[in-house]
Amino acid sequence: MTSGGGIQIPSRLPLLLTHEGVLLPGSTVRFSVDSPRNMHLVSQRLLKGTSLKSTIIGVIPNTRDPERDSDELPTLHKIGTAGIAVQVVGSNWPKPHYTLLITGLCRFSVSSLLKERPFVLAEVKQLDKLEQYTTPAREGVTAEDGELGELSQKFYQAAVQLLGMLDMSVPVVAKFRRLLDSLPRETLPDVVASMIRTSNKEKLQVLDAVSLEERFKKALPMLTRQIEGLKLLQKTRKMSPDHENRVTSRQFSLEEEDEDDDGDDTAAIERKVHGANMPEAALRICLKELKRLKKMPQSMPEYALTRNYLDLMVELPWSKSTKDCLDIRAARTLLDNDHYAMDKLKRRVLEYLAVRQLKTSLKGPILCFVGPPGVGKTSVGRSIARTLGREFHRIALGGVCDQSDIRGHRRTYVGSMPGRIINGLKTVGVNNPVFLLDEVDKLGKSLQGDPAAALLEVLDPEQNHSFTDHYLNVAFDLSQVLFIATANTTATIPPALLDRMEVLQVPGYTQEEKVEIAHRHLIPNQLEQHGLTPQQLQIPQESTQDIISRYTREAGVRSLERKIGAICRAVAVKVAEGHKVTKRDASTPEDSTHIVRKGWPTSINQVSNKVSPPEMPIVIDHSALKDILGPPLFEMEVSERLTLPGVALGLAWTPLGGEIMFVEASRMEGEGQLTLTGQLGDVMKESAHLAISWLRANAKTYQLTNMVGGPDPLDGTDIHLHFPAGAVTKDGPSAGVTIVTCLASLFSRRLVRSDVAMTGEITLRGLVLPVGGIKDKVLAAHRAGVKRVILPKRNEKDLEELPANVRAELDFVTAGNLDEVLNAAFDGGFPGTASTHARPQLTSKL
Repeated sequence: MTSGGGIQIPSRLPLLLTHEGVLLPGSTVRFSVDSPRNMHLVSQRLLKGTSLKSTIIGVIPNTRDPERDSDELPTLHKIGTAGIAVQVVGSNWPKPHYTLLITGLCRFSVSSLLKERPFVLAEVKQLDKLEQYTTPAREGVTAEDGELGELSQKFYQAAVQLLGMLDMSVPVVAKFRRLLDSLPRETLPDVVASMIRTSNKEKLQVLDAVSLEERFKKALPMLTRQIEGLKLLQKTRKMSPDHENRVTSRQFSLEEEDEDDDGDDTAAIERKVHGANMPEAALRICLKELKRLKKMPQSMPEYALTRNYLDLMVELPWSKSTKDCLDIRAARTLLDNDHYAMDKLKRRVLEYLAVRQLKTSLKGPILCFVGPPGVGKTSVGRSIARTLGREFHRIALGGVCDQSDIRGHRRTYVGSMPGRIINGLKTVGVNNPVFLLDEVDKLGKSLQGDPAAALLEVLDPEQNHSFTDHYLNVAFDLSQVLFIATANTTATIPPALLDRMEVLQVPGYTQEEKVEIAHRHLIPNQLEQHGLTPQQLQIPQESTQDIISRYTREAGVRSLERKIGAICRAVAVKVAEGHKVTKRDASTPEDSTHIVRKGWPTSINQVSNKVSPPEMPIVIDHSALKDILGPPLFEMEVSERLTLPGVALGLAWTPLGGEIMFVEASRMEGEGQLTLTGQLGDVMKESAHLAISWLRANAKTYQLTNMVGGPDPLDGTDIHLHFPAGAVTKDGPSAGVTIVTCLASLFSRRLVRSDVAMTGEITLRGLVLPVGGIKDKVLAAHRAGVKRVILPKRNEKDLEELPANVRAELDFVTAGNLDEVLNAAFDGGFPGTASTHARPQLTSKL
């Protein structure tokens, strides 16, 4: 096989057809074999052969995938590389294949094909004459070398220069240094071209260079380009020399991953592990996994799993953090510019900043914003992150029903991955971001566990300093993370989880606040999104108030933003039609061609055939609103529906905000039965029975009679109590006073005041109990045009949260018992209520 120091290969070689890489003499490359021809070659020649000669095969680069065209022999490259298969590893996952480690020996050309099945066998001719140069590359150049000697010396000097720019502590670089000093000069172009960053096309050019002089000429520009790239990187990056060398070794690196020394790959991971500055417990586990990785063949499925685990461990921000911007005045200005109103939330954020400025070791609080949709809970969280100068990450929890989404999967499962908390930390790259846990009240529960229970450790300030993800199986410190949760209601949040959070109520907006928000934020944003300017479209405040009161009835501003977007789209059509016809906006001054005209230029349903463009700006008035948005969706119907006895107006709270609720009652001859309709829950049914019992017990006092004039209101009478909008399920402990007032109106044949709304629960003794959601309910009454609101006396403290203009426009009556409720609900009071105060007081004998 050898002759005079050179290499002699067999004249007949089996050919391995590859399309992934190029094997050069002197280099070692790992090939994956899964095509039929290549699989037969391995099984029949490499695995059954016993002599050294049987392990020599020819490697032919091929631009077409042999697996895809297994029936037809692809066109073979004219020159290949003979190599020795030093390692053969087989695997059945994910499909049967072999992994070959092949060291290149010399070039050859294909003279003729002897057979194509079951593998390719060819007659070959050796091209490299290795007996010509045997002097190590570090030796001097003799006079006889001529031009070839000059090229060799220049190439050697460039290789030395490249090594001088790399980190010699890296095993790959140290190995390159040893090869450079020990290899013959004629092998340098092949070895260097295989180790530096080059494409397969460039390697083919080196492979096709049979002449040694031509080979040096092909490889030298590649080496020079690599050196220039390193110089440019060192010039542009402002970093320490050590870090600079590490980056260049990784990015312009010697492609040693494909060589037989697998330790270089694990050495890079080991450097990252030591440089990640992780805790001692995590470092021990990483080193243990790294030790297992070194002993593991790359073809094993567990190799990729372990490698991914180590990559995640070194990418986690164990000690990386951002510095908080602790400027209270700047933070106040930023919050005021981003959001109108929301004074309670802004005050809490400023308190956190102030305490953080005085004590830097403050743990991140767990805030929970509870309020109806569209009031800006999520955008406030994003503004808080901007205020603090922290990274922001949002985690949507709506519909999550698997605890593994929070805690991650154990690495024993196929496709295991970390939970959303650890993934979020990897994404932001710091350990003190602002995490927004959106829709925490909509977590599900299934056979895979309860994600709300998995959040207990995350959201507990006393436990989250050692949060353990199932995938990591190592404690991670979450105490510096500022968690913000959002929810529409606290009713569906488990009590144990709710106890760990500081709840901040975010109520709906008043009409004045909505107008201000629309003109500060919504209208400018929609104009920008639709390509319009204030010189083309103007929406006065009167029109905005009409949109709010007649086209939207919500606690937030999402529907309002959609209506403004509809107006912008309609105006965009008019502007685009005018531009298409005239094409003189860019050259003609705006003031000379456009005049201000209020009103809508033409009906929105009519296709404009005008030759002239619409006059600017288009000002949206009442008629324009009707053309664009259609007839009003909501009317002031309160006074119209309270024209008969037996109707009262209540206030209800829903996760979407406060709402007004009508209660209607009628009676007919019967046997004293009570009928309830309107999709009522158990609590409201009990309130109706309480109201009937209280009225029957006090019928004489309040002069209530049945249809025939008897003292019992239910004697010979059937009562039907109805809550309109029957398709909507209703329940809650706040309709008691409304039902009493409705039935008292029915039995006394008196009308309830048309401008009164009320809320409160009752007892069998006639006391009025406090309820929740007062601000949302009062705002709903204000939107509906109500002038007087009856509330429980113990809810009087909740009125302080209302805006001053709402308190000024409404008349609040606080009632401790049903006598006061009935006096306030009817004009001139209610008969019999005054006499109840004169009842003799009984003294307890206890």
